[in-house]
Amino acid sequence: MKYIILLLISINFMFASVFYSKLEPVNSYKIKAAVSGKVIFSNESVEGKRANNSLIIKLDSYVDEVDLKQTQNKLNAIQSMIDIENNNYKRMKKVSSKSDFEKDTQKLKVINLKTSKADALIKIANLKDSIKNKKLMEKDNYIYNINVKKGDYVTPGTLLYESKDLSQGKLTIFVPIADINSIKNKKIYLDDKKSNLKITKIYDVADSEHISSYKVEIYVPKVKKFSRLVKIEFK
Repeated sequence: MKYIILLLISINFMFASVFYSKLEPVNSYKIKAAVSGKVIFSNESVEGKRANNSLIIKLDSYVDEVDLKQTQNKLNAIQSMIDIENNNYKRMKKVSSKSDFEKDTQKLKVINLKTSKADALIKIANLKDSIKNKKLMEKDNYIYNINVKKGDYVTPGTLLYESKDLSQGKLTIFVPIADINSIKNKKIYLDDKKSNLKITKIYDVADSEHISSYKVEIYVPKVKKFSRLVKIEFK
């Protein structure tokens, strides 16, 4: 009986360092709308492919662009008015016949114009940000799924598309807390083949679902095929 118990303990220990994980892209992204607008372009041709500095989604920004141009013109006019009124104030200060009330009134004109200038600058910044957020580009990520079509109207928070970073892969396993120290310095075998990989990250807080385990991530370079099941051993 003692021999059987020892054998069972040995078997459990032997399999404690064997795990299975699906090889996923290192990062996955869900791109959501930051602003409201009508979709005027949805690049469905790149769906299921890697982007190449590609435009993925474009929202209608015509009104914003017109508003931006007019606000910039208004800003130039305000600056000209500031220059004129400021020069008037400087000249007025030198005229002894002008009362303090008149001088203060002129000074207030300059202050009010500077306030209007600040408001215009804020509006320009907001418009530029809105226009930027209506044109979504991807450098080289894999476009996994496009959720909107031309003609759709989106609001902030609407899921536009999903993309994945295929620059390397990631294996995620959940290791019992009691076994974490025993795997840290061991060699990693993938599908029974010894690798030069190292543990990339260990989360030192128990997982919310696997409450007695720590999440462990292993990054894998130069992946040829994603979404396959990989056997992971620590020896």
